[in-house]
Amino acid sequence: MSKIAVAGATGRVGRHVVDVLRERGHDVVPIARAHGVDVITGEGLADALAGVETVVDAASFPSPDQAAATEFFLTATENLQREGERAGVERLVVVSIIGADRVDSGYIASKIPHERAALAGPIPARILRAAQFHEFVPQFVDWCRQGDVAYVPEMRTQLVAARAVAEALADLTGAGDGPILEIAGPREESLVAVAELLSARRGDPPRVEGVHDPADPEHATYTSGALLPGPGAILAGPTFEEWLAA
Repeated sequence: MSKIAVAGATGRVGRHVVDVLRERGHDVVPIARAHGVDVITGEGLADALAGVETVVDAASFPSPDQAAATEFFLTATENLQREGERAGVERLVVVSIIGADRVDSGYIASKIPHERAALAGPIPARILRAAQFHEFVPQFVDWCRQGDVAYVPEMRTQLVAARAVAEALADLTGAGDGPILEIAGPREESLVAVAELLSARRGDPPRVEGVHDPADPEHATYTSGALLPGPGAILAGPTFEEWLAA
């Protein structure tokens, strides 16, 4: 089995990637500040990548600011590519976001410079663009909450479980060169509708209200279908309702 490093190993997707790879018998090296390794400063990175064959880059940035996120991803990718090449890493697998090539602003747009940097580096890279995660919904509802109401923007999406994305990333650690892939859930869903399901299950907030604001610069992105997968995407269950029930 392979020795595989996972950047962002304590994050929403990264922790699942670590679990999936270990379940498959791989020797996994978690890369995260909690493990003494920092992809931005480079602290501990050379030692962490020693003997590693593949790196899965599942690192994420906590702010929605496009400029800050772009700087984070470019710096992390440069460090992973440089130290990875020195260590003899053979493959880099990067998680991105569906629709990154169809938007001009926001956090999602920061993933295109990330993808380009990964593909331009000395280590061959594969890109997996994922839809929004099921796990994203509770966080988004909390962001949108004002008192007892969550004002959730209308959004067309095809939510997918972080575990399903992790399994697809693990599959790519053994794959050769290929096109950018997409992964999404089994069906299109309304963010407002799934927020209502969440609210009904946990009873908090008591009311969800859909927001239709053409003045919002992200409005067209949310409502046009720009975040939906293409016809060749990997579709993986469960649905949001099934995930919530489980």
